[in-house]
Amino acid sequence: MATLKNGEKGAVLQRDKETFAIAPHVPCGVITPGQLRILADVAEKYQAAALKITSAARIAIVGIKEEDVDRVWQDLGMSTGHAVGLCVRSIKACPGTTFCQLGKQDSLKMGMMLDEIYHGMELPSKTKMGVSGCKNECAENCIKDISLVGQKDGWDLLVGGKGASKPRLADKLTEGLSDDDAINLIKKVVDYYKENAKKGERVGTMLDRIGLDTMKSSVLG
Repeated sequence: MATLKNGEKGAVLQRDKETFAIAPHVPCGVITPGQLRILADVAEKYQAAALKITSAARIAIVGIKEEDVDRVWQDLGMSTGHAVGLCVRSIKACPGTTFCQLGKQDSLKMGMMLDEIYHGMELPSKTKMGVSGCKNECAENCIKDISLVGQKDGWDLLVGGKGASKPRLADKLTEGLSDDDAINLIKKVVDYYKENAKKGERVGTMLDRIGLDTMKSSVLG
């Protein structure tokens, strides 16, 4: 039986209750060829059971022995990130105008900025963010706590989505935001969430309790 606590040292206990998975932080899913080679070499060195691309665009090394966890991180030389806990766990971003012909806004640039500001920030509950460069919402905005959707005239800001045991579709808070306005308004939403949510309450659950208009009157006023 493993003695390392679930989430400690960025290691997540697996079904066998003995081995762990680790998923280095990969901001917005952008990774270099060199980092990919290191991940593959480390997985082979420690005889990992699998490499798994996660829903948060990380690459998890699955099936690591407890006694190898520290050495794996040392060999990787990558950030452990925040895959568990009451915090901002991930910011998912589509290719946007950087690569995609459908992109209306630069979702990768915005996603990287949000990752720098919010990844790992402690909040009342786990929180997921997304940035999509167009209305196709490839970053799954409808089930993100806080997200941006690129339109021709700027960003739509959505709040309250979640894909948990009781799913909830996100609500549109406002639209037509510039990059700076989007960053500033997300800060107001996060601050409002910190101040008004109960412990363990996702953004959408808070909105169901207090009402979307209540948040609107505060953060848009």
